[in-house]
Amino acid sequence: MNGLMLVAGREITTQVRTKGFVIGLIVTAVLVGLLSYAPKLFGGGDSYTVGTVNSEQLPLDRAAPDIAFEWRQFADEAAAKTAVLAGDVDAVLVDGTRVLTDGEIDQELGVLMQSVNREVKLGAAGVNIPPLQVQSVGADTRYEAARTGIATVLVFVLFFMIIGQVVMVAMGVVEEKGSRIVEILLASVRPWQLLGGKILGLGVVGLINLVTILVVGLVAASASGLAADFPPGMTGLVVAVVLWFVLGYAFFATLAAASGSLVSRQEEVNTVMTPLTMVIMGTYFVAFYAGNEPTSTLATVGSFIPPFSSMIMPVRMAATEVPVWQVAASMGLMMLGVAGVLAFGATVYRRAVLRTGARLKLTEVLRTR
Repeated sequence: MNGLMLVAGREITTQVRTKGFVIGLIVTAVLVGLLSYAPKLFGGGDSYTVGTVNSEQLPLDRAAPDIAFEWRQFADEAAAKTAVLAGDVDAVLVDGTRVLTDGEIDQELGVLMQSVNREVKLGAAGVNIPPLQVQSVGADTRYEAARTGIATVLVFVLFFMIIGQVVMVAMGVVEEKGSRIVEILLASVRPWQLLGGKILGLGVVGLINLVTILVVGLVAASASGLAADFPPGMTGLVVAVVLWFVLGYAFFATLAAASGSLVSRQEEVNTVMTPLTMVIMGTYFVAFYAGNEPTSTLATVGSFIPPFSSMIMPVRMAATEVPVWQVAASMGLMMLGVAGVLAFGATVYRRAVLRTGARLKLTEVLRTR
């Protein structure tokens, strides 16, 4: 294991010390923070649309003159509920005693309505006034929208993180083989140590980027108030995303290293990587579909099949409630898939990495002893 850890440490230090990595990480963190804060900057909190049913409008503008309020009158409660679920209004005051919302009411709007209602009624009656009753008419609908948004973001993050790191692995293998550095390295370490160390080291680099994106995104969402719309269990989801990234990366990176060992020139990397890239793209498209239709047959079945499950299952977990047994079964199958690919990839890498010249065919490599 010493040889493997030495190679992994070399890959990590080589990558994180480059200006490109540091600048890229900072730029990524800033962009993720801005995107997470964008809803507050461009859309939230400056205006509210409020409806009434058999109620007088509350003078909310007096308490908050900097906020614009648009009032709408509804004939009955049924029409008000429809408008709330459609997102046409933020809240509806019914009979002067209840407030209809879709999920939890916006904190700022809720405080304003409660305080202004109390002041108005105290002035008229001079007695203690009970608070307005807030009634959610579509909490599940609200969480469903938030889940869909989170799932969509996860698709993009997992796809770009996996394909980016996988390409780095393939390019690194070809670079070492083409420059004959691999011959010097293999004089000190075994082929499986060199292969495992490269995959492990670049995987750690990928984890640094992934964790940065997740942490910055969650912190910015909390600061902007966007996190209030998140469904329960976000901590577990974040942990699951990291685990699925590790499994997906291990699967694809091993195949990328095996593919890279078949060629000796950087110009040939795209050609030899085409089949693997197509598989990753297919996984991405199915995962994107699963984010919108998480309970469909395609999404459910795909979340059990390696390597598709590495993207589809975490996206399904974000988009809907997935039974624990399905998650466990999917992860177990993915682990078996990773183990099989590691054995296959290590064999191809060991037999091909020292052979230079023309591009090798996989069949002839597998026949070599």
